[in-house]
Amino acid sequence: MGHLASTLEAAKLLLDRHHRLSITVLIIKRSSDTLVSSFVNSIAKSDRIQFIELPNVDEGSLGFGFIDKQIPHVKEAVFKLTARPDLSLAGFVLDMFCTSIMDVAKEFGVPSYIFFTSGASFFGFMLYMQLIHDEQEVDPTQFKDSDGELPTIREAKGIMVNTFMELESYALNSLGDANSNIPPIYPVGPILSLEGDSHSHNVGPDGSKIMEWLDDQPPSSVVFLCFGSMGGFEMNQAKEIACALEQSGHRFLWSLRRPPPKGKIELSADYQNFQEILPEGFLDRTAGIGKVIGWAPQVAILAHAAIGGFVSHCGWNSILESIWFGVPIATWPMYAEQQFNAFLMVTELGLGVEIKMDYRRESEIIVSAQDIERGIRCVMEHDSEIRKRVKEMSENSKKALKDDGLHTFV
Repeated sequence: MGHLASTLEAAKLLLDRHHRLSITVLIIKRSSDTLVSSFVNSIAKSDRIQFIELPNVDEGSLGFGFIDKQIPHVKEAVFKLTARPDLSLAGFVLDMFCTSIMDVAKEFGVPSYIFFTSGASFFGFMLYMQLIHDEQEVDPTQFKDSDGELPTIREAKGIMVNTFMELESYALNSLGDANSNIPPIYPVGPILSLEGDSHSHNVGPDGSKIMEWLDDQPPSSVVFLCFGSMGGFEMNQAKEIACALEQSGHRFLWSLRRPPPKGKIELSADYQNFQEILPEGFLDRTAGIGKVIGWAPQVAILAHAAIGGFVSHCGWNSILESIWFGVPIATWPMYAEQQFNAFLMVTELGLGVEIKMDYRRESEIIVSAQDIERGIRCVMEHDSEIRKRVKEMSENSKKALKDDGLHTFV
């Protein structure tokens, strides 16, 4: 879902800059994923952008294997498009997980570009994994459970990365200097979906209540805890977080959700009754300074003046949003490349503080209340060097989107 949102924002930018361009978005989703369909249906319709939901396929395999099963449907959809006399196919822009579809683009005689929805540092890591696989005959999948495949990124015509020079100058310079055999790299970020960043946008009835509560809080006084569309906690971990929040004494807004079933890639769900999983009396004792919620309109919350810190799973969209709004982040990665992102923010860039950088959801490790409280106190510290650096990077992120701020790498 996070990939789709930022990809759609990239599509809008292309349409704004090229008035003869039209875009068709092919939607690949699991049958159980209703969020994607509702998201697509909520988008204002336009004659220059259309969505085609591809048929569901057997979900026995995930990752690249799941994408490969959609190749015949991609071919059929593109064939129907090219049959229209009023359209000329210009090329494919592919998600970072859809590199196998480059073969389809070749069949139609058009170039492929990759839209890499994470950062340049992680992109460099993926290139290194491919290098030791292709040239040193090392199997990187031996380091972690995997389906044994690597994306063939080098065959793309170019790679758009959702980052900007001031944030990842070292990684971008390294890619340009040391990898002459890779396609051109275009740092096009930060590309964000900011439609919910003010009260004037529809955040729904639950979201409106959240924003009203934030309106009553002092500036930069609230720590916001949110862990993405697949981030959730069982009772034991939730109680540790609750204890940390209560002991810290800081105002808080906590998006507490149920984790996906073990072994399944599904979205988190809301709890029906917070009393059942939180320490006895916690909600009553913290009623004056805290609010526990389910789903959260994250962008609108981060944009609010009351937010002073963000405890996050370190998804790349969340990192870019926290930087955009100048909110320092406390890192609690859970899956995918989030550990890498957390290391980048804390150790490499000094834009975040650590709660538990090596945490993974499937490890079943319980992060202690002491570690969580320490992270909350650090991220909420006023006039800290990290807060100052985040504010500076926030200004840089906005400058990067000006017409003279876009960078091209070859």
